[in-house]
Amino acid sequence: MKEQKGTTIFSIPMKNRKTNTWDMFATWVGANANNGTWFVGGVLAACGFSVAMKVLVLSSALSYVFLSLVGYIGYKTGVSTMTLSRASFGERGSYLPSLVNITQFIGWTAVNTFIAAQSVSILFHDLLGWPVWGQHGGYLGLVVGIIIMSILHIISVSSGSRSVQMIERLGIILVLVFVIWESVAVFRTVSFSQIVNWHVPAQSKMAVGAAVDYVAAFNLAWVTAGADFTRFTAKEKNATLTPFLGALLGVVWFAFIGLISTISIAISSGVYNANNSDPSTIASKLGLGVVALLVIILTSMTANAVNLLAAGSALSNIFIKLKLKYSLWIVVLLATVVTFIPMFVGSFLSAFESFLDYVGMVLGPTIAIICTDFYFRAHRQYDVDELGKVGGKYWYRGGVNWVAIIVFAIGVAFFLGVHQLPIFVNTIGATFIDMCLSGILYYGIMLLVDRKEDELCY
Repeated sequence: MKEQKGTTIFSIPMKNRKTNTWDMFATWVGANANNGTWFVGGVLAACGFSVAMKVLVLSSALSYVFLSLVGYIGYKTGVSTMTLSRASFGERGSYLPSLVNITQFIGWTAVNTFIAAQSVSILFHDLLGWPVWGQHGGYLGLVVGIIIMSILHIISVSSGSRSVQMIERLGIILVLVFVIWESVAVFRTVSFSQIVNWHVPAQSKMAVGAAVDYVAAFNLAWVTAGADFTRFTAKEKNATLTPFLGALLGVVWFAFIGLISTISIAISSGVYNANNSDPSTIASKLGLGVVALLVIILTSMTANAVNLLAAGSALSNIFIKLKLKYSLWIVVLLATVVTFIPMFVGSFLSAFESFLDYVGMVLGPTIAIICTDFYFRAHRQYDVDELGKVGGKYWYRGGVNWVAIIVFAIGVAFFLGVHQLPIFVNTIGATFIDMCLSGILYYGIMLLVDRKEDELCY
């Protein structure tokens, strides 16, 4: 028999798993305790308070069911999400979801960095009199802010997963103080009843289905990082229930703050502008001062530590000999470049909404295929020792499972074709329908392929 060659896949053994319940909970609350979550809440203000909260809770909860599903796979196997994708997409086919993961986490890093850089710009305005972003000459403060944030990100991820845990522990305390502070500032300006009864201007109103898709895209982005963290815990509930509760609490809590802050400014100023939904602008308009801007900068680090670690892990799945430390440096540099894009494409809001469309389009089919393969086709049992082997169990044809690739392409095409149709825009959105379609299609075709291969064996 010819010896199988390939790349050694390292699974974290149970005895080496040190992540406790608090660290896991803090990681996932901290993942959503960030600038992007506040901004999403502000964007959802276009639905009105009541509809926004319903969409936020329901779409987030459904999204994080998949976080628990992927989290369990990480706990069961001890390997990262993108390494797991080798079992469903093939050893080489896994490069596709890895590229998807790299691009989306670099994108989220850029979103948080851009918002934090605006805070840096405002700080320079207060301290040195520099023009803020949006004013003539405001590029200087923003560019310096992006460079400062990128340096901080390199420092924060320099020690890998342990440094992420330390940042999350500190960050969650600071963020807790800040959201209470911002909530007090909001309710000093307007009452809760005014916020609940506020009506969205007709020209700015967002359709329910579009809101469902935006929230789903925001939350599904974390799902592909699930196993990257749950492989470090030795408790099953810590890999399933804890991430679900932590992420759900984080997104509902902090999007709620962004929602009420944006509505309060719309009420007090008489003008609703979704472009003013970011935390830096809100903190400035509420008069929260320098300390608030510093906390916003720190919360960017807490979220981006998770973003960058996930992107670095995905890059390491493609270039397996590349050390994680160097992968992290590479993705930080790439994220820095991407952060400059909103400066040249119009409003930050437009760039953000286009990015959410991309995330929902590519992540829905990817997650559906990974979960369907493990839970239904493999019956919750992967042979980890076979991962990474050339010609092994997960080699398929030339290292690629073409069924997964084709179903992924169909899922992307379906989303592109229907997500703007009124039947989806005005009801439940296209993301979860797309995931169901992709999962069913993948399982059905693979069932036929497996049966045909079994028949050939006999």
